[in-house]
Amino acid sequence: MTNVTRLFDFPQYQLEKHDLDDALATKYGDEWVKTSTREYIAKSNAISRGLLKMGVKPNDKIAVISATNRTEWHIMDIGILQTGAQNVPIYPTISEEDYQYILNHSESTYCFVSCTEVLGKVDAIKANVPSLKGVFSFDDIGSCDNWSKVLELGADESTQAEVEARKDAVKPTDLATIIYTSGTTGRPKGVMLSHDNVVSNVLASAKRVPFDQGGLALSFLPICHIFERMIMYLYQYCGIRVCFAESIEKISDNLKEVKPNVMTVVPRLLEKVYDKIYAKGADLTGIKKKLFFWAIDLGLKFEPYNANGWWYGVKLGIARKLIFSKWQEGLGGNLEVMVSGSAALQPRLSRVFGAAGIPVMEGYGLTETSPVISVNDQRARGWKIGTVGRIIEGVEVKIAEDGEIMCKGPNVMQGYYKDPDKTAEVMTDNYFHTGDIGEVDSEGFLKITDRKKEMFKTSGGKYVAPQLIENEMKQSRFIEQIMVIGEGEKMPAAFIQPNFEFVEEWARRHDISYSSNAEIVGNEKFIERIQEEVDLYNERFGKWEKIKKFELTPDIWSIDEGHLTPTMKLKRRVIKEKYKDLYAKIYQHNL
Repeated sequence: MTNVTRLFDFPQYQLEKHDLDDALATKYGDEWVKTSTREYIAKSNAISRGLLKMGVKPNDKIAVISATNRTEWHIMDIGILQTGAQNVPIYPTISEEDYQYILNHSESTYCFVSCTEVLGKVDAIKANVPSLKGVFSFDDIGSCDNWSKVLELGADESTQAEVEARKDAVKPTDLATIIYTSGTTGRPKGVMLSHDNVVSNVLASAKRVPFDQGGLALSFLPICHIFERMIMYLYQYCGIRVCFAESIEKISDNLKEVKPNVMTVVPRLLEKVYDKIYAKGADLTGIKKKLFFWAIDLGLKFEPYNANGWWYGVKLGIARKLIFSKWQEGLGGNLEVMVSGSAALQPRLSRVFGAAGIPVMEGYGLTETSPVISVNDQRARGWKIGTVGRIIEGVEVKIAEDGEIMCKGPNVMQGYYKDPDKTAEVMTDNYFHTGDIGEVDSEGFLKITDRKKEMFKTSGGKYVAPQLIENEMKQSRFIEQIMVIGEGEKMPAAFIQPNFEFVEEWARRHDISYSSNAEIVGNEKFIERIQEEVDLYNERFGKWEKIKKFELTPDIWSIDEGHLTPTMKLKRRVIKEKYKDLYAKIYQHNL
């Protein structure tokens, strides 16, 4: 039996334990093309042989940039790792300037891209990347060599012994991948993760996530991020079949086609799903509408393990049959569990989806921790709403005097690539400083309260935790994005990007017509309505934390426009600079 100690052991383990006919499936045109475990391994070996013929040496860096998750990515991943080289995945949505920086900093020798859009960015900067010997594409693009050339180069199986020798030389402690984090400030940092960093995290997480052999997953979160990538290895280990969603726009269609049992999500997706369901309910009339909102109200009071008593359970059973069953149908009908990471999950979403019979298991971690530090688990009373679960096996967490969460274990990175100074800044006695503030409760559940570096002091000397306030305010259906400001100022304030989809519906009901976002954010009635929302959520905070003033922004905050990182975190400095006029207006500064 294969003992999994390196990342390329996972497909081999799957072959021995599960041997799936449809291990991976990608949709090309109208057809789902399935790849068996055997074909997955055979093609990965062919890639390894091809790369050896191309002169790839141990510790070479090979970049892979894909706009969507797809089978080719995973074949490339295993093929690269088997040669002793390292896979450098890159976010497709970052700027050409960042592409150039990462390819140069990593000294990548080859680059594999998914499509014309990504190729265009690479073509624009490749002349400035002296280490780059060649670019290959997964899609058929006339102007670029296709990845099938590498498969053809490796078609001769007589050189497989050389691949096996390379594999044997790879130790669990060897570097496997460099993942460049999309920092909210400055240049991306290259997080070095060894085979053991990620493998240990997969094996510890496998004990926490109830994945049944033969289950089916839909994968759509960016594979270049360690969360989805670790989960993909976990799926392989557990014998879960995986279909790759075509795009975020087509995820609704793909859910109905694939009917998955499990999927990973980020809170932003759940917010959008909930908002769409809510909007449909609001359009109902009569008894149907009353039943819908009765079920929602019931759902928002949900507690796991029948903590609300038998009578609540009776009502929930009725709500599930009449209302929540339709939610499940909309998500394919077979969804048993969702695993959420990357950002804080609002408890109301955890409650309402739990009530609907589609529980969301929230976890916590960072790229630097491979990523999981803790995760909720429905079994053995391991699920507590409002927390990120109990710490996984083999990982140690301690809370520093200032409340910062510190983590030690086999999952903690080797360091930042070519940056010992930045590595030293985040490590103390093998403990990694997460930069998050939190606490462990009496039952062993970890709770995150804020980002340490995002906390600020007002001029009155009071500490304000912006993320805590933002997460509360974002529960409003009127608020899509919000950034709390006020460092060194007399009071906290906020920039707010309204949820323009919902605003359109609200304006229609109130006979307010407008021709642009700029017009509606200047509308007095609308500003008053947002003020009501802010006042409502302000009640939950101390006097010094309340949002005293806000300004609405007409543009939609996005990755492309620079407001957000690829993992949807706020780029606070960028946003503050973009809206410096609004900042000056709030605090009556002279520009």
